[in-house]
Amino acid sequence: MASAPVRVRFCPSPTGNPHVGLVRTALFNWAFARHHGGTFVFRIEDTDAARDSEESYEQLLQAMRWLGFDWNEGPEVGGPHAPYRQSQRMDLYKDVAAKLLDAGHAYHCYCTTEELDARREAARAAGKPSGYDGTCREVTEEQKAQYEREGREPIVRFRMPDEPITFTDLVRGELTFTPENVPDFGIVRANGAPLYTLVNPVDDALMEITHVLRGEDLLSSTPRQIALYRALAQIGVGNGATPSFGHLPYVMGEGNKKLSKRDPQASLNLYRERGFLPEGLLNYLSLLGWSLSADQDIFTMDEMVAAFDIKDVNANPARFDLKKCEAINADHIRRLDPKAFADACEPWLKAPHAPWAPEKFDRAAWEAIAPHAQTRLTVLSDITANVDFLFLDEPAWDETSWQKAMKEGSDALLRTARTALAEAEWNADALKAAVVAAGEEHGLKLGKAQAPVRVAVTGRTVGLPLFESLEILGRERTLARVDAALAKLAG
Repeated sequence: MASAPVRVRFCPSPTGNPHVGLVRTALFNWAFARHHGGTFVFRIEDTDAARDSEESYEQLLQAMRWLGFDWNEGPEVGGPHAPYRQSQRMDLYKDVAAKLLDAGHAYHCYCTTEELDARREAARAAGKPSGYDGTCREVTEEQKAQYEREGREPIVRFRMPDEPITFTDLVRGELTFTPENVPDFGIVRANGAPLYTLVNPVDDALMEITHVLRGEDLLSSTPRQIALYRALAQIGVGNGATPSFGHLPYVMGEGNKKLSKRDPQASLNLYRERGFLPEGLLNYLSLLGWSLSADQDIFTMDEMVAAFDIKDVNANPARFDLKKCEAINADHIRRLDPKAFADACEPWLKAPHAPWAPEKFDRAAWEAIAPHAQTRLTVLSDITANVDFLFLDEPAWDETSWQKAMKEGSDALLRTARTALAEAEWNADALKAAVVAAGEEHGLKLGKAQAPVRVAVTGRTVGLPLFESLEILGRERTLARVDAALAKLAG
């Protein structure tokens, strides 16, 4: 019998800014779907009105577009199981909850928070599991009436089977959970609002999801969901199939702790603002638990899709290394076509990133210097400081660079260099020869001779190749800056 076509889902909550752990989950689901020619469903888990926001929802959509994740079904795309925002499916969940109650798979639980807390503490003191103890499983009609007279409002609790649940995790192998460790759980709040524990399995069943690939932190909820899938099949919700599960390894931050939303390096917005390429960031995130091969860290998303197998994902935690992430991004920058590189950098050469007026930006000058910058960037935002000397009226001299370069005798060297530059043909080779000659006249090798020239013209001690930069800047502006530096030294 042929297996069902692959259908996976990515279902984030629109709370706060997207983070890199969330992106890694989306990436593995997307790559798995594309590898198998399957369907990637993008679903929004927005049933928590107190925490969810439209701003976060829009940020999720923008993040998915920026990263290049095309979804087959979901917001803005539609599909046969629309709507794909859970807040718009509330009547459906209410109907399913009623069916679960009628079939005996769920029951009303009248226990108060105080009673639950007291029983949990007693269980812990006795060395027993502290989950729900089943008090309301067999409540009589008389007890119900008494609870209602007391004004108690019940939640709906799912009845877990009294037998172990075993499943084969696609990443971790066979796992078994015993009944005492998976107690009955709530699926509908006392106010009638459905909980995550109900809505995600219901949507998975109705949307015929075949594989659930998600973070390791959700592993403990898997036996509950499997039991619920089976109950849904018995009441005719979905096609009766239970998805296969794969739990992805933790992404670790500093100090052997799971990378959290609060960690500065976790925010996706940080990487967008710094000018990471989506391909570079995704390449690195794919290495947090998976690899293309033992000797290849740099690859395209097409190469990842062709090779991706969930069985190759490592169950061990993966540590987030910002330096390696930056290095991989730099490799992807160097791989860009020159025009693509120039286009990608341009947002950082205009407002609000650039410190010069919009009319000062010269596209021709930028395209001329871009090849010299491409091999030197880690992130695209680095370009602003690298080429600001081209578009500012005056170089952005900082006192540290000035003091470092302008040693005793620098004024004499600059005067000699200015004369040589003024007489030279205006191309990189001739300009280099002019500075070499000026340095020799003062007993200096090129490295020492060019340092004051570089700071005078660009404002910095390090930067793009100096003589190519001078050629693009032009004779008049170069000489004017040398004159300004001489005036500053004399002043």
